Amino acid sequence: MSTNPRRVGAGRAERSIRADTLSGAGRPGHVEDSNDPGKPGRVAEPRGVGKPSGVEPLVESLVVAVRRSGASGGGIYLVDETSRLLGLKIGCGLPRDIAVSWRQVPVTASVPVSDAFREDRVVWVGSQEEMARSYPQTAAALPYRYALAAAPLSGRSGSRGVLFLIWPASHSGRASPRERANFASLGRRVARVLEDAGRTFVPPDEPHMIPADGASENFVLSAHAPADLLERLPEGFLALDLEGRITFLTSRAASLLGRHVSRLLGTRPWQSLPWMDQVLVEDHYRTAVMSREPVGFTVLRPPDTWLDIDLHPDSSGISVRVSPRRSEPRDRPGTASPAAPEASVGRLYQLVHLAAALTDVVGVQDVVDLIAAQILPAFGADGMVLSAADAGRLKIMGHHGYDPETIERLDGLPVDTGLTPAGEALLRGIPLFFSDPDELARDYPAAPRISGKQAWAFLPLIVDARPVGCCILTYARPHAFTADDRAVLTSLGGLVAQALDRARLYDAKLDLAHTLQQALLPRSLPTFSGLEVAARYLPAGHGMDVGGDFYDLIRLDHTTAAAVIGDVQGHNMAAAALMGQVRTAVHATAGARPDEVLARTNRVLADLEPDLLVSCLYAHIDLAHGQMCLASAGHVPPLLHRPGERPGVLEIEPGPLLGIGVDLPYPITTVPMPPGTTLALYTDGLVEVPGTDLDRMTSGLAQLLPGRSRLDRLVDKLIHHSWPHGLPTDDIAVLLLKSGEA
Repeated sequence: MSTNPRRVGAGRAERSIRADTLSGAGRPGHVEDSNDPGKPGRVAEPRGVGKPSGVEPLVESLVVAVRRSGASGGGIYLVDETSRLLGLKIGCGLPRDIAVSWRQVPVTASVPVSDAFREDRVVWVGSQEEMARSYPQTAAALPYRYALAAAPLSGRSGSRGVLFLIWPASHSGRASPRERANFASLGRRVARVLEDAGRTFVPPDEPHMIPADGASENFVLSAHAPADLLERLPEGFLALDLEGRITFLTSRAASLLGRHVSRLLGTRPWQSLPWMDQVLVEDHYRTAVMSREPVGFTVLRPPDTWLDIDLHPDSSGISVRVSPRRSEPRDRPGTASPAAPEASVGRLYQLVHLAAALTDVVGVQDVVDLIAAQILPAFGADGMVLSAADAGRLKIMGHHGYDPETIERLDGLPVDTGLTPAGEALLRGIPLFFSDPDELARDYPAAPRISGKQAWAFLPLIVDARPVGCCILTYARPHAFTADDRAVLTSLGGLVAQALDRARLYDAKLDLAHTLQQALLPRSLPTFSGLEVAARYLPAGHGMDVGGDFYDLIRLDHTTAAAVIGDVQGHNMAAAALMGQVRTAVHATAGARPDEVLARTNRVLADLEPDLLVSCLYAHIDLAHGQMCLASAGHVPPLLHRPGERPGVLEIEPGPLLGIGVDLPYPITTVPMPPGTTLALYTDGLVEVPGTDLDRMTSGLAQLLPGRSRLDRLVDKLIHHSWPHGLPTDDIAVLLLKSGEA
């Protein structure tokens, strides 16, 4: 006989008290029990929003993963290939405010779920200390004791996202190879569910949150006996859900807290009790939720009543015991007393999280994406305009929630005028907040109102007393900005200013570097009868400096050619300049024996006395005689496939790197090149992928050479095989050659 876990079990009584569903934080529930205000009360937990279409199998797979792994919670991230963001779609056993802070994570971010996705491997973080060592920004934003595993959703079509699971502080912190394999298997199981769902699955826009037991959030209330038992005890008792809302309390608890039962049910204690509205109290709650460990502290209820508060969490919520204390605490940790109003701990951690994320952004578009993905949801905004000060005008660098026509009309507004709030905020260096259109019209009657927005926050972006730009957050409905909102947004404006200033400098240098890189690479390759050619250069996913990878194909006559590929040590202007000199030296000696070409190029480098070394592979291709001669200066060996043979690595005896010394030998390797032969020259960025075996990677690439694919498609397949999600950690150059009938 099956039982409903919400109907039976310790402490779950069956008193016929029914409470209206709560629709939001801080709303007291209506209890239909008795008119006696001394009776204990309990309120139903808030029902979740309706499930998006097709989401049920994914919810079930997450609940199964949590149960099988013994985790206390988890979630599923899915990747948006267009924006390169991982979006949290389903969460289990997590407080909503924590989940919202991590609703979108860039694929490139240094966080466990991003690493699991990029590197297609299970990431295990067994303790808070390990999190601080490996992922300091995540540890700063979530400074709690817990263990975490992240597994890629690897399926037939590649990775679709990440499954993550968390365990309380009581976990040993170790994961055996068998457990890690189990995590990977759970990730593949979720991937199969996604593949089976196909187009019927519509991901929710906001994280869909479910309890850790996967049950419906509607439950039946309990019998008289347990509640009566609690009423007889001298302490007070409360129950909180994972969002911190009071779902049950005894009359003694209400008396100790100084409020009527009906005014406390459905509220968060630090919101309904002013003397609990302090950072330390909320932080204790968050610590209990994340670590699943008991937490105790003492708080002062004015004017002179000290209360001991003990929190006992599990996967369904927190049981709270409230005890009166006869004397002022002296040695109990976590003592809290009323202080001046301060930002909630959730907002403080949110600010730390956003500050850490802003330090990771690289270009201007990264700043725009971060604001749209993380800052807007955190503050309930739905629109954003990011402008940079340029020649006395505000040039729009990015936006969200606006149509192109509106942006075109707003772009280029002058800075040096007090007629617009953006210009005024930037000139005075003071943020401006408008809760509704009437307030904006009253203060700035001449300001253009063309967007239909109903509330605005104008944040000036100032760096070293220098105006950088303005960030405008907008709301589709009137919005009252609390003192908490204004304080955090003002601080956030300074962080965005620093990030935007760095990003603009980065973009300028990146543009210069890539312009130089493209100028040094060949604009086109010569064509030959009987030789198909394709080449690619792909810069590293991140990095402001120009790389030293190069390739070339030199026509010697109508049946012979020289193919060359190389890699200059470093990623800077010096590497790019040396790359240009090496290419020139190779061109000057091309046509000689391959060993002589490398030796003469080496002597040129010795005369230049560079501080950098160069790897290089030179191939002399003779189409008329169907053979090629190769020499290597410490370069990675090429891949080769000849018709009727197995593809593989062409073993070449390497010589020393260019720049080490003069008069050094460079052995020649001569191999036949019958029609249909495919030769792949590449730099080490193609095969040196973190977390993979080099030999296995080169072997896998060689298996792609056979076939009738056009070379331009084949080169894309090679790069995708090594870096299926893009964003290589090093520059990549690839040169493919395939002989045909002359």
